[in-house]
Amino acid sequence: MNIYNIKITNETHVAVLNENFVNKTQFKLFLKMVHGCIELKNDLSFFNGEDFYVHIPYKTLSNSVILGNAVPYTLSEHLENKSKIESLVSK
Repeated sequence: MNIYNIKITNETHVAVLNENFVNKTQFKLFLKMVHGCIELKNDLSFFNGEDFYVHIPYKTLSNSVILGNAVPYTLSEHLENKSKIESLVSK
């Protein structure tokens, strides 16, 4: 299983966006949306209708470094991270 990550970093705002996707299709669509905003010189605005909203003005977006990648993620890593979170909550 892979985790797909997009990182948008700007010189003045440092980390503008750092988002992970589990679904490859959603990741691909989001990358195409970012690319389209740069090509058409539009602001990047997105709201999933529930819990994720982003608005990045074109000027900031065009002056940013944008990296997208896929990182392998195993079930054992998931269980390890889950147990760390659970131990923090129980304290």
